[in-house]
Amino acid sequence: MSWIFLSVMAAAFQTLRFMLQKTLSMGVLSAGGATLARFLFTAPFVTLLAAGYLLWRGQAVPEIGTGFWAYVLAGGLAQILATWCVVAIFAARNFAVGITFKKTEVMLTAFVGFVVLGDRVSPGGLGAIGLGLLGVLVLSDIPEGTGGLLRRAMNRAAGLGLLSGVFFAVSAVAYRGATLAVAADDALMRALVTMPCVTIFQTLALGAWLYGREAGEIGRVLASWRTSVWMGLAGMGGSICWFTAFAMMNAAYVFAVGQVEVIFSIFASVWFFGEVITRREWIGMGLITVSVLALVWLY
Repeated sequence: MSWIFLSVMAAAFQTLRFMLQKTLSMGVLSAGGATLARFLFTAPFVTLLAAGYLLWRGQAVPEIGTGFWAYVLAGGLAQILATWCVVAIFAARNFAVGITFKKTEVMLTAFVGFVVLGDRVSPGGLGAIGLGLLGVLVLSDIPEGTGGLLRRAMNRAAGLGLLSGVFFAVSAVAYRGATLAVAADDALMRALVTMPCVTIFQTLALGAWLYGREAGEIGRVLASWRTSVWMGLAGMGGSICWFTAFAMMNAAYVFAVGQVEVIFSIFASVWFFGEVITRREWIGMGLITVSVLALVWLY
């Protein structure tokens, strides 16, 4: 059951990171800059942590299996795009709802995990995940709840949320594949070997893109270090928990339990950003919460 605890902790760290990212994206950095800050200020911490853990264990870097680098590159790129979408959601809806739209990743991860890795979801687990989907559908509406069905289902926030869910699903399955390709019995060891490879690639790839597309943005990212360094630490904590949980359990189940992030985001939305949660949004979030509790009970 340790993967459940890790999933909850990962959600807590991720909520804190997205809070800091939202703050940075509100006039300080662009969506791309806020995304780069997350990776740039996480990479040094996870690299030092991985090196320290190897030294403490007195071990060399474990053998890397076939497909590891393909999984790292695919997962890293997908996470860049997913994070960018989430930061863009914050401009269209409030913090808690933006996070909840992202939770389409749970259903999509179950599908991608089955196709790519052959991971299976039990009937009970599928029912709990389906309840979470219902909660997301309740939330996939414009704030006023007016207009035709097509307009309500095709708003910008819903589209960005679905897109982020697709990319997060791909990244989660790819990260699970990468950790499984590391020849070590220790799940934490597999996670710590994978994380620096991913975050360094993400920093270099997104940094190169921003250098050519958004003049001066990298300088603004570096200048934001007083906030970004905390985001990096939160990102490291979340990454350790996510990657270790992925090494232990089907990524769809990990993400399903991680939906407690919705509860954390409600507190952040109301207490830190002064935003108002509507009755319909509370209903949707309540359904997702029941879905998470059902998964905890089942497993």
